Amino acid sequence: MKLMKMKEIKAFVRPNKVNEIVQQLKDNGFENMTISLAEGTGKFQDEKAFVSDKFAVTDSPVAKIEIVVYDSFVEKVVCIISKYGKTLNPGDGLIYVSNVDSVHRIKTGLETM
Repeated sequence: MKLMKMKEIKAFVRPNKVNEIVQQLKDNGFENMTISLAEGTGKFQDEKAFVSDKFAVTDSPVAKIEIVVYDSFVEKVVCIISKYGKTLNPGDGLIYVSNVDSVHRIKTGLETM
């Protein structure tokens, strides 16, 4: 049995772009993802930024989209996130792509790749 290589894509995007990005991913067959809200720091500081009640060093709200796909789908997912996350302003975000060495089901403990 040939094992297919997988990648994890983490995208840090503007919170107001998440709904459109997620809808486009779903419309293109990418149903399974994790979305979380976070606070970040970086070169860009949002005009509406404030000192967080939880963290003294954050300066911008950010949403993180995490999705794992087969290698052959990475370019498509990255293109969707880039196209629908873009505002052409500083601070639009970043996309990271990493190798996934293995995936295990919690219920069975079995490797699924």
